[in-house]
Amino acid sequence: MRKNNQAGFTLIELVMVIVILGALAAIALPKFVDFGSDAKAAAVQGVAGALSSASAINYAQRKLNSSNGSAVTNCTSVGPLLQAGALPSGYTITSAPIAADATNAGCVVTGPGPASAAFTATGIL
Repeated sequence: MRKNNQAGFTLIELVMVIVILGALAAIALPKFVDFGSDAKAAAVQGVAGALSSASAINYAQRKLNSSNGSAVTNCTSVGPLLQAGALPSGYTITSAPIAADATNAGCVVTGPGPASAAFTATGIL
């Protein structure tokens, strides 16, 4: 007489695997869902860094020769200094005055959505 051996998983084993996979998905899924707002915040930080750099380069050029660069008396004066000549669409700069040869670290650029970031601008006439 031959013994009838069947190979496979029991119903309990399959249910346990499904429960474990469900628990892992419930823990991991929220970490991947909100990438959109993180990407927007990173983009605004990148634009803020570009504005700070453009302001510093403009200041150095203008100090070297007053016919170079542009006058910066307000945070909004920094936008046209970017290499593209303007802010990317959907971005705005909050207006705040900057005195000549003074640094204003409170200039704020706001991007699409609620994301915003501070940048440093140096005033020059």
